[in-house]
Amino acid sequence: MNHESSIKRKNIVITGASGGIGAEMALLCAKSGANVAIMARNKEKLQEIKRKMGDKTQVLVYQLDVSDTNQVEQVFSKVLTEWTHVDVLINNAGYGIFAHADEAKMEDVSGMFSVNVLGLIACTKAVLPSMKKEKKVRLLIIASVAGKLSTPKSTAYSSTKHAVLGFTNGLRMELAPYGIKLMAVNPGPIQTNFFDVADESGEYVKNIKRFMLDPQTVAKSVVNKLLTNTREITLPRWMGAGAFFYSLMPGVVEKLGGRAFNKNKF
Repeated sequence: MNHESSIKRKNIVITGASGGIGAEMALLCAKSGANVAIMARNKEKLQEIKRKMGDKTQVLVYQLDVSDTNQVEQVFSKVLTEWTHVDVLINNAGYGIFAHADEAKMEDVSGMFSVNVLGLIACTKAVLPSMKKEKKVRLLIIASVAGKLSTPKSTAYSSTKHAVLGFTNGLRMELAPYGIKLMAVNPGPIQTNFFDVADESGEYVKNIKRFMLDPQTVAKSVVNKLLTNTREITLPRWMGAGAFFYSLMPGVVEKLGGRAFNKNKF
C-alpha cells in the first residue's frame, strides 16, 4: 500500500506549518487526499500554503503559538469539533538559537523550552483522549539529530531535543496498549529559514552547507512513513550512524570529532 492510498481522507494536523518541512509535508498530505489542519503563528503564510494546496481536500487554518497553553487548548478544541478525531498529529513547531552556554540569554533558553518541549507536550495532550478512543492513529514527533548528539553552541537547543526524545520514548510505551504508534524524526540541518534565527551570523550555514538536507526530500521521507510502524527516522543516515557510535563510545567520538564540531559549530 503506498502512502497516497493510506492517508487519503485521514485527518492530519501539522504544527509549525508556515514554512520549511512543515509546509512541504502539508502540501504532500493534501496532494495525497488527506484532510489537513495547518497551524503556526504566521496566519498570512498559512493562507499562502492553503492556496497552494488547492480545493481537492479540506484544509483548516489556525493561528497558533504552541507556547500558549490556553491557545493550544482552544485551537485543538475547534479542530476536534470540526473533525471529531485526529488520525495523525505531526508535532513540527520548534526553533533554535545557537550560542555557547555562558553566552546564551536565559530568555532564549526559556523560549526554546516553551515551544520545543512544553508546546509539543501541550499539543500532544490535546489530542490524546480522542486518539485513545479511535486507535490505529499516529503521533509524529519532529525531533533532531541534535537530540542524540549535542555539539558546541547547540547546548540549549540540543537539551530541548533530548527532552523531546525522552518524552516520545516514554509516551510510546504508555500508548502501546491503545494501538497508537509514535514515530520520531531526527533530521540533520535542513535548508530552511530555521537558521535565520538560529545563527544570525551565517557562519553555521557557511560551514555545513554541503551537508544540509533539502526540505522536500525530508518531507517526502516522512509522509511516506506516516501510517507505517516505523519507530524512528534519522536523516541523513550517516548522521544517524554517528549518533549511534556516540552512544557506544562518547569519549572517543568527542576526542576525534571535537575539533570538527568546534570548527563547523554544529
